[in-house]
Formats: sequence, C-alpha cells, structure tokens
Amino acid sequence: MLARRFGLPERLLAILLLVALVDFAANTLLFERASRFALREDDAARVAENLVIASRAIERAPVAERRQVAKALSSSRFALDWQPSGKRPIGSVQLSRLREQMVEDAAELGRSDLQLHLRPVAVAGNVSGSLLLPDRSVVLFQTYASDAWSLNAGRILTLMLPTLALVLLAWVLFRATLAPLRTLVRASKSVGAGPPQPLPEQGTAEVRDLIHAFNEMQQRVYESMTNRTQSMLAIGHDLRTPLARMQLRVEGLHIDEETRDGMDADLGEMRHMLESLQAFVETGGSRLPAERVDVAVMTQTLVDTAADNGSDATFHGLESLEIVARPVSLRRALSNLIENALHYAGNVRVTVRRDDSMAEIVIEDDGPGIPPDRLDDVLQPFVRLDSARARDTPGMGLGLAIVQRAVQLENGTLHLRNRPTGGLIATLRFPLATG
Repeated sequence: MLARRFGLPERLLAILLLVALVDFAANTLLFERASRFALREDDAARVAENLVIASRAIERAPVAERRQVAKALSSSRFALDWQPSGKRPIGSVQLSRLREQMVEDAAELGRSDLQLHLRPVAVAGNVSGSLLLPDRSVVLFQTYASDAWSLNAGRILTLMLPTLALVLLAWVLFRATLAPLRTLVRASKSVGAGPPQPLPEQGTAEVRDLIHAFNEMQQRVYESMTNRTQSMLAIGHDLRTPLARMQLRVEGLHIDEETRDGMDADLGEMRHMLESLQAFVETGGSRLPAERVDVAVMTQTLVDTAADNGSDATFHGLESLEIVARPVSLRRALSNLIENALHYAGNVRVTVRRDDSMAEIVIEDDGPGIPPDRLDDVLQPFVRLDSARARDTPGMGLGLAIVQRAVQLENGTLHLRNRPTGGLIATLRFPLATG
C-alpha cells in the first residue's frame, strides 16, 4: 500500500531531500577539513614570528604613523594593515587548528585574540586574520601560504559536489522514473497495427494508472477494429450471392441489348466496389513475411497485360530490380495505379529505375490530373474527385487509399504531382533489397 502512495510528487520530494543531505554532508566535510588545516612547522613559525614582530613594532609606533609602519613591514608574502578601531572581518571558514599551531609557537598571539580564516577563492583565497593591540586597535594581515591553495582546491571541489551530485542523482532518478513513460510512448506508435501487446504496469502510482488505462484502450481499439473488419468482410461476402443471382436473372431476361449492357455494367460496378471495400479492410498481408520481389518484372507484367487487352500502356526502364516486400499487396498497389491511369486518361507510361539505395517506380498519364489543393485528400479513404475526373467513375474512392496503405506496409513512399503539360505522375519509392 505504501508503494502505491509513493508517487511522482513523493519521488521528487525524495530527490530534493537527498540533494539537501548531500549538500549538508559536503559542507560539514569542508568546515571540518578547514578547522583542522595546518601549515608546515616552518611556515607556521614564520607567520607567528612575523606577526609578533609586526605587532610589537606597530604598537611602539606613534598612532599617526602606525598605518605607514604596517605598510613598511609588508612584503610580497605577508601584507599588513592597521586600523584604530572597527569591526574585525570574520571569514566563513575558521582555521581553528592553524590558530592553535601558531599560538603554540608564540603564546602572546593568544593573548592578542588572534583570529584566522580562509579568504574567498575570488580574492586570492589565502589565509588572513587579525589581532588586537593592547589599546584595542586592530592589526590586519594576510599571508600567502602555499598550502592554502591545496585547501582551496578541495574547497572548490567540495562546494561543487552538491551541484554535481544533484545533476547525477536527478539524471539517474528521473531516467528511472520516466522509463515506463518512454516505453508507453514507443508502444503508442503501434496501436492499431496488430494484436495488443499489454505493457507491464510499473513505475509510480500515476504512471501505473496511465499504463493500465493504455492497456485497456489498446484492447478496446483492437476489438473495435476487428469487429469492423469482420463486419465489412461479412457484408461484402453476403452481398456476392444476391449479386450473382441478379446477374443470372439479367441474363435470362428478354430485354434489348442496350438495357442488358447497362444492367451488366451496374452489377459489375457493384462487384468492383465490394472488391475494393474488401481490399481496404483486409490487413493487406501485414502478417505475412516479406520476401525478395523483382518489382521491375512485376510492373512490366502488369503493363504487358494491359497492353494485350488493347490499352495504351508502355513500360520503360530496368528489366530487373529487387526489393523486399509482400507480393500480394505490392501487386495490388501497382495494379490500382495502372488501372486508374487507364480509366481516367486512357493511357499510362510506367518507368522503373534505381535511385541510389531506392527503387523508384514512376506512373504517368495524360489525363485531367488532380487539383493541387486536393492531392492529399485523394489518399484518404472514400474520397472521390468527380469534379476533376469523369463523373461515371466506378468504385468507392478507395483505390489510392489502398495504394497508400500497401506502400506504407513496405516502408515505401507515394508522391503524387500534376504534370505541367497535363496529367498525373505517381512516384513510388521502396528500399532496395540488400545482400
């Protein structure tokens, strides 16, 4: 029960608490290390001796000359200043161990209330401090101790540790938290492409609820699509029988030839519509394995068949070009495009060529073409452009939709454009077979 309550907000809070803990530990380590910082014995003795000598000299000088005396006693490694009074600077990092070390070398520094601290990295980051003279005036000093740089390097790293830990911990924890969401995104791209693949319900409570809802949704989508497909196929199958009976009755009727031919044409169109509908709702062979197909031979065979039936169909290009595809759906797509061109334009020119690693099939006609603003619409199912084509067109507007679905099934592309001189150009591209 607690695991379900530990949702995304709780995990974010846990990350913040963890970062705060790391920050506290880092700062504790810094101050502990700084408080134990100590110079080498000779360096500590040198600093203590300089402070004793300088404080005595400044104390014995007249008040008006003390600042000049402090400057005169300064060197490149030891800077001094004097102030008659004022607030003594206190650094954020106190050096307790170093103070004890210096007081051991010069006891009078302890009586002068010696204070030491580490200067900020931005202002050289050395050891500085102050002490009081008997008249309560202040001597400020700064020593350029080489060992201070090692402390400051560790100080920089320690101060950066919380930030680095924050980035690392946030990346790891958020990646782990969002992993189920990434899986959900990938799975959502394949919804409706086949049987549902339930995802394991893992992650935070909110993510588990989302995955559970997604699993239920893809099951409903699959059942809806399956029911629709079965219903459409059943309707198409059941209508074939009355159509066949009507065809027989028409043939037995004593009517004139013109009326008979018209009725035969109407029945043929109805059969064609049912075939188109069945082809659209079928899976297109998506569950069948793809195989090597010579698309040049297949295309030329379709063109030759159309030419043998008296159509104006010509073929140009390669005699052999192999791709990996499902033969049934590919043949249906090519046949639809060729038949459309012959129906609307009365002629078709087909070219098969190779373009780098792609097979390209170009199907052209001299028909009326398609209005430029409707080129995308014709790829949608049940769309017919009677204003651009003849109004006695058969079918249900599924021809190009079937082609589009078959081409996408083979990882190919379909591009339609109008010829400048009139007519339509359909270009299909498929990856070439390798190996």
